[in-house]
Amino acid sequence: MTVTIELVGLEVFGRHGVDEEERVGGRTFFYDVELEIEPPSADRLEETVDYRAVAASVRDVSDGAQYRLIEALVSAVADELAARFPARRVRVRVRKPGISPAGLTVAYSAATAERGQ
Repeated sequence: MTVTIELVGLEVFGRHGVDEEERVGGRTFFYDVELEIEPPSADRLEETVDYRAVAASVRDVSDGAQYRLIEALVSAVADELAARFPARRVRVRVRKPGISPAGLTVAYSAATAERGQ
């Protein structure tokens, strides 16, 4: 049996994008994070993954480098979470709102990375 910890719509400001103005001005990115873990043996925070630490890790990866591609960004976040937390599976989706590819309106672009089983 496993338990899935989720953070949905985690808002992190980042300076990522192909264009220079995206990296200079920055924008808010939205992260959906899932960590599949063993259920805690007791009702104590020390027995599980603290989602505050998960959120801080996402922010640290975003703040630590500028990525041109959201595929590279989401991969870096997934790698960090998989390395830092005892999860069987890590799934991260990053959404980038406010873009107009080829002059067309979309709600957001997104990329997803998964690590583990």
